[in-house]
Amino acid sequence: MRNSLALSFVLMFVALIAFSVAHAAPLEFHNNRLFVAVTINGVKAEALLDSAAEMTFVDSNLAARLKLVPEGGETAKGSGGETQVQFAKGVDIEAAGVKLSGLTVALLDMTDLSRRVVAKDLQIILGREFFDAGRVHIDIEGRTIEKVDAATEPKGIRLPLVSARGIESFPCIVEGVATHADIDLGNGNEVLIGRAFAEAHGLLAPGRVVERKSGGGIGGSVDRDIVVLKSLEIAGTRIENVRAAIDPQSSAGEVNVGTSVLRQFDLVIDFPAHAVWVKKR
Repeated sequence: MRNSLALSFVLMFVALIAFSVAHAAPLEFHNNRLFVAVTINGVKAEALLDSAAEMTFVDSNLAARLKLVPEGGETAKGSGGETQVQFAKGVDIEAAGVKLSGLTVALLDMTDLSRRVVAKDLQIILGREFFDAGRVHIDIEGRTIEKVDAATEPKGIRLPLVSARGIESFPCIVEGVATHADIDLGNGNEVLIGRAFAEAHGLLAPGRVVERKSGGGIGGSVDRDIVVLKSLEIAGTRIENVRAAIDPQSSAGEVNVGTSVLRQFDLVIDFPAHAVWVKKR
């Protein structure tokens, strides 16, 4: 009897593990950026995950294959500057168990981004609509992403999110200065520091700039000064000697952290609840 009960518990435990794994979608980590398999209007594709993109972008060549109808036009602001985009309505996307219906997406020729930023064909940039749809668990080091129950309290430290410029940010401390950092899974490079914040807190003082480096994303390439932050604190975790690029754009936030920092944490992101839970790995 005892052996039968023990076997039953073991089988139940294995089944629970199998259920969890089956519902976690794999992430591809390429050029320090996260990619997830998606279905767009019934066609399988791959998307760059970008929590700081105000909307989803679709490559114009893929849009033509999907017979999306371009309309309108507007100037889109990216980390590299400005560019012109058109729009298409009625787009359905499914990724990691999250279904998005009737989206309006921006159409953009991603040839330059593919070559300059990710070194592979870029089809879709999956923006904040994905995160607006509910709570997701992202394990960058474990290469998994999954939709999770919003009724269950996640492990880790809860940080409130605040919205500005269409981007969500959480509290952090830069060299002893309390501020907010944009949560930007599309940033595969250094931490970004807005020039105004850098100047106000002495980050551009003589001797602080260690090199100048080309970066940027949508909108083109941009040269940025690189400094080394003495410390960056997130949810009580202190990270020292952090490379940061100074963002010269007037629209830049004070701080922007991407995968180079966020990969050190297990993340549960919930835009509707205005919160992110971070747990040090």
